[in-house]
Amino acid sequence: MLISAVRGARFMIEEAHDADVGENSVQRYNLQKNDHFILAANGNNIELVLDKELDREKQKEMDLLLTAVDGGSPQKSGTVVIHITVLDANDNAPVFSQAVYEASLPENSPLDTVVVTVSATDADEGVNGDVSYDFSHATEEVKQIFNINRKTGEIMVKGAIDYESTTSFEIRVKAKDGLGLSSYTKVIISITDVNDNAPIISLNSLSNYIPENAPPGTEVGIINVQDRDSDKNGQVRCSIQANAPFKLVPSIKNYYSVVSTGQLDRELVSDYNITISATDEGSPPLSSSKTVHLSVADINDNPPVFEEQSYSAYVSENNQAGSPLCYVSARDPDWRQNGTVIYSLLAAEVNGAPVSSYVSVNGDTGLIHAVRSFDYEQLRSFQVQVMARDNGSPPLSSNVSVSVFISDVNDNCPQILYPAPEGSSFMTELVPKAAHGGSLVSKVIAVDADSGQNAWLSYHIVKSTDPGLFTIGLHSGEIRTQRDISQSDSMKQNLIVAVKDNGQPSLSATCAMYLLISDNLAEVPELKDISYDEKNSKLTSYLIIALVCVSTFFLTFIIIILGVRFCRRRKPRLLFDGAVAIPSGYLPPNYADVDGTGTLRSAYNYDAYLTTGSRTSDFKFVSSYNDNTLPENVSWPALSVVLNSFPPCQGFAEV
Repeated sequence: MLISAVRGARFMIEEAHDADVGENSVQRYNLQKNDHFILAANGNNIELVLDKELDREKQKEMDLLLTAVDGGSPQKSGTVVIHITVLDANDNAPVFSQAVYEASLPENSPLDTVVVTVSATDADEGVNGDVSYDFSHATEEVKQIFNINRKTGEIMVKGAIDYESTTSFEIRVKAKDGLGLSSYTKVIISITDVNDNAPIISLNSLSNYIPENAPPGTEVGIINVQDRDSDKNGQVRCSIQANAPFKLVPSIKNYYSVVSTGQLDRELVSDYNITISATDEGSPPLSSSKTVHLSVADINDNPPVFEEQSYSAYVSENNQAGSPLCYVSARDPDWRQNGTVIYSLLAAEVNGAPVSSYVSVNGDTGLIHAVRSFDYEQLRSFQVQVMARDNGSPPLSSNVSVSVFISDVNDNCPQILYPAPEGSSFMTELVPKAAHGGSLVSKVIAVDADSGQNAWLSYHIVKSTDPGLFTIGLHSGEIRTQRDISQSDSMKQNLIVAVKDNGQPSLSATCAMYLLISDNLAEVPELKDISYDEKNSKLTSYLIIALVCVSTFFLTFIIIILGVRFCRRRKPRLLFDGAVAIPSGYLPPNYADVDGTGTLRSAYNYDAYLTTGSRTSDFKFVSSYNDNTLPENVSWPALSVVLNSFPPCQGFAEV
């Protein structure tokens, strides 16, 4: 009998057989009392009627006692046992052991981790009692993350689990038997947080530049810090690198302001790489950092600074106009136009002229040029002020002093002051016959407008009538006798003296001196024969013409000489050459023997009277202020005539 039989179901029972007949045959049937069946007899048809549904899970088999009674007397009966086997029908759905399953699962659990096992039982047998498990209406996320074993009911991890994405899962699990009866249960999986997320630093706003004059406390940016973890794993501490002049100031939750803490200086640090770090409170703690680049905007707060406190430039005279003198260099640590330096000269005067007429400066390079050619003899040094100005707003500037020193060049010939080098005039000096060796005869006086070694003069006799009679001091210019004068010496002695400087190359000037060895005027020969070298000078022709003219006016000169003799005790005078007064400074009227070895033992004063045009004039001899000038107590005259002007280079004068 199938368990699926419903109430009222009838089952035919074979009738009892009684050999008797009539009333002695089977008259009725009696069924032992039971919970499920009743007996229905209709004539010879006997049926068991299911009065109550069977439940195989409660009673798989049962025995019913059926009695057949005849109508005889005494009554006789017969019994039979009806063995009923309840066949299973799929009348029981699987039943879960729990209505709700709960499990806890850490995030990031490895694959195939068993989360929970669901279990359902089915009272049916065989196929009807075979239970299988599956998800019921699960989402795609659940299907990607979890998997269920159909036979065992184990729910395992299939994919990545992230607490920050989903904190819990609620899954319906279906248990189904072999013929389709099913039941359901709920599985709640709670995901526990693991500190697997480092803090995230976000820049909400950030300035690219901050002015270097920004005051402390200037805000340069706002950052936001988030940690996707929960509880302590999501609590974050923020910090900033210690060597940067910035700090973090908390504002609202998870927001911080980046502000400056000190005065900035772009010239020291022009850019900052600010590193911000964030660390959570998890175990182990996780951290992250972010570097922010911040540039310091330049402010024109630095004037140009010269590399040297002062500059010196050295230039030789006679330089070319436009020649470079020196460089000045200034540095401005500011940036771009604030650090662009322009050079200029400050207005000033040098020797009454604008400084710009002497030098100029290149505004870009600082190269100082000479505007003119310098002359050491006129200007030896001067100073200029150079200004360095930047292009900032407002511009800043500084000044430096530049000293220009002009060095001497040997560009000036020696100038002979005595004897005066004038070709139309000459001077003759008398040398006493009694002069001894070393006696001072005359002196050549010369100057050089140059300086230093260029002005060191030396004197040389380049030509003389008697080379061994006279000598000249190398640096003094004093002409002295080398030996005692003898009777055999020529009365007319011609000397050509060269004056050289010590420059490179050396420059020189020459002059001619005429010396007469005589003790009185009567012995003076005609001066027409006195010449140092007619081939090398035009003075000879001039002297001849002068002698002719002088002869014409001989008487006039005699009168002049007589007039002058009355003034012999007065200060020595210079004669006139062509009615022009010759400065007395060019005629040394006093001679002295400086080394004490000659015959001139004291100053010997004399007056010389001789016109420039006469060779036969009389001489006035004046006695020495010291009667013992010469050992023989004989006074002797000297004749001098001074020339009027300075010589040109390489020129010479005649005496």
